[in-house]
Amino acid sequence: MKMHYAVALAMLAGFGLGAAAVQGLHAQAQSPVYAVSEITMTDPEGYGKEYAPKIREVIKAHGGRLIAIGGADGMAGKVTAVEGEAPQRAAVQVWDSAEKYRGYRDDPKFKEVRKIGDKYAKFRTFLVEGVAQ
Repeated sequence: MKMHYAVALAMLAGFGLGAAAVQGLHAQAQSPVYAVSEITMTDPEGYGKEYAPKIREVIKAHGGRLIAIGGADGMAGKVTAVEGEAPQRAAVQVWDSAEKYRGYRDDPKFKEVRKIGDKYAKFRTFLVEGVAQ
């Protein structure tokens, strides 16, 4: 009878380990997403002082990372047009998943800070899925 318990326990442990491994592989399979923003500022000084520091805090709090910021206003790196016209300002963020990005955008703190940003700029933002390497 003790042998039956040992076999049943071994089967349960194997099932649990297998489920954990599948979950880990699924998490690894998700590619990051990149949020690309083209920004046209109407008031660069207000944007830089009131909006930029606050939105960076919200991005960081949700696990996003700014990986590139460029602009012709001298407040950031250079944006160089390759085809078409370069935006006045551009930013690229990387997120672990589209779900994390959506959580950031749905946060009331984001919406509050974005109202400040809307006073100083117009935004065009889109997500690009990363490619598995």
